[in-house]
Amino acid sequence: MPHESFDPTASHPRQSDFSFDVGTRLSNPDGSVSNGRTGVISTPHGQIKTPAFIAVGTKATVKAILPESVEQLGAQAVLANAYHLYLQPGSDILDAAGGLGRFMNWSGPTFTDSGGFQVMSLGSGFKKVIDMKSVDQSGPDDAVAPGKERLANVDDDGVWFKSHIDGTKHRFSPEISMRVQHEIGADIMFAFDELTTLQNSRGYQVESLERTRLWAERCVAEHFSLTDDRVGKEYQALFGVIQGAQYEDLRRKACQDLGAMAFDGFGIGGALEKENLGTIVGWCAQELPENKPRHLLGISEPDDIFTAIENGADTFDCVSPTRVARNSAFYTPHGRFNLSGTRYKRDFTPLSEDCDCYTCGHYTRAYIHHLFKSKELVSHTLISIHNERFVVKMVDDARLAIEDGTFFELKEKVMSSYYAGAPDPQGLAAVAV
Repeated sequence: MPHESFDPTASHPRQSDFSFDVGTRLSNPDGSVSNGRTGVISTPHGQIKTPAFIAVGTKATVKAILPESVEQLGAQAVLANAYHLYLQPGSDILDAAGGLGRFMNWSGPTFTDSGGFQVMSLGSGFKKVIDMKSVDQSGPDDAVAPGKERLANVDDDGVWFKSHIDGTKHRFSPEISMRVQHEIGADIMFAFDELTTLQNSRGYQVESLERTRLWAERCVAEHFSLTDDRVGKEYQALFGVIQGAQYEDLRRKACQDLGAMAFDGFGIGGALEKENLGTIVGWCAQELPENKPRHLLGISEPDDIFTAIENGADTFDCVSPTRVARNSAFYTPHGRFNLSGTRYKRDFTPLSEDCDCYTCGHYTRAYIHHLFKSKELVSHTLISIHNERFVVKMVDDARLAIEDGTFFELKEKVMSSYYAGAPDPQGLAAVAV
């Protein structure tokens, strides 16, 4: 617990080692200025030009891709997960190795999620995602997947949870999360927060928001204490996490409360429906300090990305590009398609003729189709490289479009092509040949 005299709004001298500079502001078609912007995040391991898509390397690896390939495809930073690395191999191992970047042979900036999402989602039996379907406000306060037992229990001090690996019991609190993340050694960390779902009542959302506020104060206090104690270590930035579900008053209150604290930036997380994403990001952008970056947790679909950028998100992450790749799905300007289909057996074109990735420059759909059907794991690697490059480049193009004033033209072009709902024109042409 922080000492009574601790002031969570007072900055730490070493925070000057991290910075964010706002660049070009996005102009709306009517000439007004939107919440969107470009910028540069400066960390001890390099700069991140924003908006930027952060590749997810949950367990200190972007699944199926070598770190060298992640760099070659243009990713500026990697995000790992404190929950998973705490359980395996242990944050002390990464600390002894010299930190996350050195451990995984990645020289660029790194992020760590606090682990709060995994504690709640895996602890509630939902595995990869939590059910975010909205329910009546008088709904249950204890969302658990059907047929599953609750493996995580929240109290005001922290969370008890069982490992999804071996069932052993563990404790996360703001202080423990900060210690774990300091040992992991990422450039940017997230404060420990309580994740709610849209199945929780408004009453519980209010209670949870206050708990997250108090945890945020404790995170700042422990972060500053560890920064002082770990002499010789590079400064690690700390982002507060904005919760509040889909309630405007709660989101704005969370932004005001955490925005007054000495965080280096902010994560926008929690329960929301897709159609409300832009509105909620906009509320947060209006309330949070202009000179600090905003990270939107867990998006990668083109419409979500353009909506998030337009409304003020600077960075975002998602596991989707590599996850869908392991099921043979690949992105193109005309939508997402599944390479396992027989139509690709004799398709000797690249995954996308418009792509500049290593995969598209050297391999054909027919070959990767063969690899997938043969259960050769390199198929995961080749499709993952392409999918990550597709999303990274789309965000890079959006950043350049903000700078040259063509963002909304680019958005219309991408949306009209990607969501047209037509068959894969490249694949049909190849079959016709």
